[in-house]
Amino acid sequence: MKDLFPNKPDIEDVLNRMARRGTVFTSQHPGQERKYRLLPSVVGWAETPYWGGKDTPEARKLAPLWIRYHGEAFGEEMGRGGMPIMRVLPVSKTIEDPREVLPFDALRPMIEATSYRAVAKCPCRQITRYAGLGCDHSLDNCLHFGSMGRYMVEHGMAREITVEETLQILEAAHKEGLVHIADNIQGRLDTICNCCGCCCVHIQTKKLMGIHTLSPSNYVSQVDADTCVGCGICEEPCPMNAVTINDEGIAVVDESRCIGCGVCTGVCEFEAMELVLRGEVTPPPTSEEMLAARFKTA
Repeated sequence: MKDLFPNKPDIEDVLNRMARRGTVFTSQHPGQERKYRLLPSVVGWAETPYWGGKDTPEARKLAPLWIRYHGEAFGEEMGRGGMPIMRVLPVSKTIEDPREVLPFDALRPMIEATSYRAVAKCPCRQITRYAGLGCDHSLDNCLHFGSMGRYMVEHGMAREITVEETLQILEAAHKEGLVHIADNIQGRLDTICNCCGCCCVHIQTKKLMGIHTLSPSNYVSQVDADTCVGCGICEEPCPMNAVTINDEGIAVVDESRCIGCGVCTGVCEFEAMELVLRGEVTPPPTSEEMLAARFKTA
């Protein structure tokens, strides 16, 4: 083909340049040809300008446009079919009885089963900062696994990490009051975001617009009224504004808003809060169920 059209650019060179820019995904298994495919918007080209942490004119120009898009159309796109694309992972040590941690919520076994691990900068917090908004939470905690992680490291968007480093990043994120959010597909772990309520597009979409792009965990925060002193420390860290102090001076949790992340349990000095199983346990959907819901026809 190249001989027939000598003035045409080499398609592989074009694809490799697109991969470096973050608009095309590429991977190559040992002994096989390199493959290319388009990246989705999320997880994909919405984040590629930000994962590497490079402060570029392009990244700054895109930031306010992404924030505008989030409010105009992104929520509906991500919530299509009534099937959230991401879900909250609870922190097991904040659960009332650790033996009740469901298999698809246990982080360590899922991470140990991954073939590759990488960490990048948080795109959401960079976007809001470039737009003059946001917060001061740390950036180095956007985790990706398998082929996506390899692609990101290969193109300078992330660095490879070990299982133990991954767990340390998650522990630090929890202490910082961030929420673990992962793929909402059973048996699959490509991404774990560590999110704040002020910048995360999924939390913001759910909290402000009522669009469910984020599935809560199978746990909910519960308050021990006898132990609670009504100090109110648990109110501000809640990413969903689900915790308030009532007229009796006791913390109460709005279960309809609680996403079961466990952030509030980590700040309670009196150990008056813990995660308990919800009345109905819902496992993540299978790949087939997710595709059927998101691409069903009317």
